[in-house]
Amino acid sequence: MITDKQTIIEEVRAISHQLCEWRRHLHQYPELSFQEYETGRFVSSKLNEFGNISVQTNVAKTGVVGTLSSGSGPTIAIRADMDALPILEQNTHSYRSKRDGVMHACGHDAHTAILLGIAKIFSDRCKEGKMSGTIKFLFQPAEEDPDDEGLSGAPRMIQEGILDDVETVVALHVCPWHPVGVIQVNDGYSMANVDVFHAKIIGSGGHGGYPHLTKDPIWMLGSVLQAFYGLVSRRISPLDTAAASIGKINTGTASNIIPEEVSITGTLRTYSPEAREQLIKEVENVFKITESFGGSYTFNVERGEPALKNDPAVNALLVQTARDLYPEIQVEREPFGMGGEDFGYMTQKIPGAMFFLGCSLEDGKNRDLHTNIFDIDERCLEMGVSILAETADRLLAGKGL
Repeated sequence: MITDKQTIIEEVRAISHQLCEWRRHLHQYPELSFQEYETGRFVSSKLNEFGNISVQTNVAKTGVVGTLSSGSGPTIAIRADMDALPILEQNTHSYRSKRDGVMHACGHDAHTAILLGIAKIFSDRCKEGKMSGTIKFLFQPAEEDPDDEGLSGAPRMIQEGILDDVETVVALHVCPWHPVGVIQVNDGYSMANVDVFHAKIIGSGGHGGYPHLTKDPIWMLGSVLQAFYGLVSRRISPLDTAAASIGKINTGTASNIIPEEVSITGTLRTYSPEAREQLIKEVENVFKITESFGGSYTFNVERGEPALKNDPAVNALLVQTARDLYPEIQVEREPFGMGGEDFGYMTQKIPGAMFFLGCSLEDGKNRDLHTNIFDIDERCLEMGVSILAETADRLLAGKGL
């Protein structure tokens, strides 16, 4: 039990105005993945203003890492993502995006503001001799979209050694399906492995009036689709979490020409590594059906981020901390869904956890993630700073793990 729970609450309340200012500034100037140049400069300028944080820029291309050390102790990390999405904002508030077609529709502006607030609090504590150990503040680029080599910001940071000396990493994500005062946690796999497949059904084209002289790939497609959409219910165990969807089919040039090939692109989502491998294999087997019709196929998979796996001990500390600080807080325990989260690369390497922080506005509108009216109740900013900062303090003190 913390000795004085009001300490962190009061520290955060003292910077609540700054939290909103930072978040609204970032919201007005969103930047896409690996283009967070102004965002990185804003973050690094604030960290430098705090005065005692070592600042490293151009991490994973456009990321920023602040390191604060004071005496011996553990090394921990707190992560926030900084990138926005290619969405035209439809909100009318005063701080709406000033960049048409780019919007913070996933709350990364809030995540960045929250981490800046935590850095400010620990910077002040360090100056007063009230901190021992090392904290790394990871302002990560490109959670939403990978680079030309298929890597997003988290694996790029890991490649550059940012986590090599870190013992535990924590993060949060704002959550529009819960109001302020609710957090959602889940032990183990909590968000999906994300894989994209690209396939072609290859036949031989010809005149639409003489289909018997062709090997029609569109005809073959019918059998492929029927088999594909039965995979999860008939080939994957009902005890495994999985989803398979086709999002794009391209073929043909005219009504009377049977094409030579059909291109198909889709996404595969799973939780466990075993289900991931099985689903990829089963999807490829579906395309082998074309061979029995005299056709052929190509199939390849772009492997995306691994499933987010939350460490139960870190989760337990986060939950206990939240309850100590906010006795009335509601804790929902369930997986976060089939979306992807590249924080999974970090918890794959070292123990860590992410929790979802209720942020919904009380206006009756569905302001879901990745929508053009996404917005948050800014009261969640203080709660996010308090829970993560106090959790970090306990990790530095060696409590809970």
